[in-house]
Amino acid sequence: MQATTYTYDPETRTGQVLLDDGTPVPFDARAFDAGGLRLLRPGQRVRIETEGEGEARRITLVTLQTF
Repeated sequence: MQATTYTYDPETRTGQVLLDDGTPVPFDARAFDAGGLRLLRPGQRVRIETEGEGEARRITLVTLQTF
């Protein structure tokens, strides 16, 4: 699934992405670290993996979108 980086805190390695329908979804340091990234900028397109549905949905991986 693709999303756009909305916020990112480099100290905590946490933030939020916006799904293409505009829904904000937070990610934790574990999801950020799983992608092997060092930095994210707001507006950057990313690929995410999630588990769960609805309110229980959580991001398990954040990585850069490659074409």
